[in-house]
Amino acid sequence: MIVAFSVTPLGVGEDVGEYVADAVRVVRESGLPHRTDAMFTSVEGESWDEVMDVVKRAVAAGAAPAPRVSLVLKADIRPGVSDGLTSKVETVERYLAG
Repeated sequence: MIVAFSVTPLGVGEDVGEYVADAVRVVRESGLPHRTDAMFTSVEGESWDEVMDVVKRAVAAGAAPAPRVSLVLKADIRPGVSDGLTSKVETVERYLAG
């Protein structure tokens, strides 16, 4: 399963990069495959519980200094598929190259 999510602390001013970094740090320390881009962090794991635990802890870290937090989440729940973070992109790149 892959979960892409974005955490935005609210009520802490315009510059939230430091707090978003706290959330991303939790994902990186989880040991699960992940990618971060300008809009989302994606994390991949074997089970709902495994991935959502990381998301929950990341949200808590990113929201710690804030009175409110916005969470956007999208999940690809596909049992038995692994390395989706890489293989899905490789498939699109293959079509673009052909």
